[in-house]
Amino acid sequence: MKPRVYVETSVFSYLTARESGSLVGSSRQLLTRRWWDQRGDFDLLVSEVVIRECEDGDSLAAARRLDALSGIPLLSLTPQAADLATLMLAQNIMPAKAAEDALHIAIAAVHRVDFLLSWNFKHIANPVIQARIAALLISMGLALPFICPPEELLGEDDE
Repeated sequence: MKPRVYVETSVFSYLTARESGSLVGSSRQLLTRRWWDQRGDFDLLVSEVVIRECEDGDSLAAARRLDALSGIPLLSLTPQAADLATLMLAQNIMPAKAAEDALHIAIAAVHRVDFLLSWNFKHIANPVIQARIAALLISMGLALPFICPPEELLGEDDE
């Protein structure tokens, strides 16, 4: 059985963006594309939240993002996931401006995915926030998926 990976919006953004002029941006694009070439090793999943975020912005860039995620199965925004995201915000585990990020984490946790792939280090792949979310999830009988950037899931041949 392949690991189940929820692919958050930032991954599609780096995957499909025009070549970055910054060293960090270029590195993230390269690592994302290398991981994308190995995506067959995983069962990829997205949500309505990812689709909605990918639709935003420049229409040509949005079309590239939507094309990349086409055909990836959707995880639903269940009432349990919505309630969990609301709880994370109400308990100040995540700031109100990160409501969409809370939804990504809640959807991945409720659907019990193995990994949540993200380049968002401010609110999603943030170890301080993750520790607080993990404590909340444990109290609810849920587990926090392993949250990491694409480079962490590259095979040994691509390191």
